[in-house]
Amino acid sequence: MIKKYLWTLIGMIAMLVSIRLLYIKLWNISFYDVVDRLGELNLGHWMLAIFSALISYAALAGYDRIALYHLHKNISLLFITICSFTTYALSHNIGASVFSGAVVRYRAYSMKGLTGPEIAFLVGFCSFTFVLSTILLSGLVLLLQPHLIVLVHSDIPESVAILIGCTMLSFVGLYIFGSWMRMHPLKIGPTFRLVYPGLNVVVQQLIIGSLELLGAVGIIYAVLPEAGNPGFITVLGVFLASFSLTLLSNAPAGGVGVLEALFMAGTQQMNPKDVIAALIVFRLLYLIVPLIISLFFIAVFEIIHWQSSWNTGEKTDSQHS
Repeated sequence: MIKKYLWTLIGMIAMLVSIRLLYIKLWNISFYDVVDRLGELNLGHWMLAIFSALISYAALAGYDRIALYHLHKNISLLFITICSFTTYALSHNIGASVFSGAVVRYRAYSMKGLTGPEIAFLVGFCSFTFVLSTILLSGLVLLLQPHLIVLVHSDIPESVAILIGCTMLSFVGLYIFGSWMRMHPLKIGPTFRLVYPGLNVVVQQLIIGSLELLGAVGIIYAVLPEAGNPGFITVLGVFLASFSLTLLSNAPAGGVGVLEALFMAGTQQMNPKDVIAALIVFRLLYLIVPLIISLFFIAVFEIIHWQSSWNTGEKTDSQHS
């Protein structure tokens, strides 16, 4: 019972602490300054941010496609794309991404003939692809910018950050090596089994997962000004820390306060209004707009499903009569 609600509790605590920290940092920032900054964004800023959002959600569709390829399931790319888009648009906003994603996927893929265990594997495979890509990029960031470890604790030396980064990359390397050597599944504890897919699947996991994360952070970076800009690697590191905490803690509403608090801490050399404006654009393009579109897809899907059930029922009645 405790384990069932542990991550939800952690997510809520993280949100409350972050909102408190955010209030302390933003109490003297004018709302109108943030609006003015949004008004300063030109067409180029918006086009690059929108392009980054499209890259990210296209890569998310790749998560499902790779999993289905591994399961030897042949489903149209259009269906996969719509299902994946709807799944992630809802889970990013609702929270509890594993469970909310499983519900949507089960509803859709069961109609395509997938069994419950196969859908469960697909959900787990997609989650692992995200974790694997996060570990890869986080390891690279810690090697390139080890000073970012201060986001975790100010007293941790950079040498520890480099050691952690090497450990992360070693984990990814072992996963690649295990796949290349076609090793037996790795058992961790009584229940967890890491099954090595084919090397071509692993390569696709790393590419697609990294593209999704780079596209997401690209939305933010696209609208940050040059003044005080810490660089893409630093922004990526802050994003990985904050967004991973948001998703892994199952925090609802995109982890309101978590992203903002960590970004404010990680980009102290920038004007706070510029950071907040960039995160507003991120939430608009990565969370709000996809949520609205996903609700449309769900409505269309349910109408088609209802019409199909109605027509099937009418044919059955006519045959009986």
